[in-house]
Amino acid sequence: MPTTTTTTTTHSPSPPPPPTALTPGYLATRLSTLYASTLAHTLRACSYANFAACFPTPAARRPLVLRGLWQQVVGKIDDRARAEFDGILGERDVVDGLNRLEGVLEGGRGRREREREAGEGDGERERGGGRGVVPHLLPPLDLYNAHLAPQLAPLHADLDERLRSTRTRNEELVGLIRKQREEVERLVGGLEAVVGDLEGANGAVGEVVGSVRAEGARL
Repeated sequence: MPTTTTTTTTHSPSPPPPPTALTPGYLATRLSTLYASTLAHTLRACSYANFAACFPTPAARRPLVLRGLWQQVVGKIDDRARAEFDGILGERDVVDGLNRLEGVLEGGRGRREREREAGEGDGERERGGGRGVVPHLLPPLDLYNAHLAPQLAPLHADLDERLRSTRTRNEELVGLIRKQREEVERLVGGLEAVVGDLEGANGAVGEVVGSVRAEGARL
């Protein structure tokens, strides 16, 4: 009887599927985490002590009101910065681009592992005469710089410009609020002066009424 020979082929494990465009992958998540951390560090520099130092009179007379105003300013800056960042991500499809980059890197890693197991990496180096490095053996950072850095550079510059514009608008907003607080302080000071004059006039009228009553009693 003929003999049947069974050949078993070992396949290397396929790389994990890249994240979909709607789900942020590792790179997109790291970008969001880095932005959130940087924003939080920036807002921590605007502490209540630093904010109150700009308004010594309200800090001494109305600390609770001033603290509430500080919380509103910081919260508004945080909300606007996050909304602007999310808008840029959606407008420029940054998450989709980073996910595709992650897919390219994962595919390169998978091909490198498969070729290494099959011994194709050595064959490629021998055919190349030992000159240079074959593309599939390049590290992920070199692949990134070679393929996507020129495309992402304008996006990065635009993102930096938007962030600078947002910081400028936030500084203008803080300046406007500071002017409004100064105007409120002047109005409060004027009201306090009017109240003092009214109290003084009330005391003088009370003395006159008392003397008139005493004069009427003698008569």
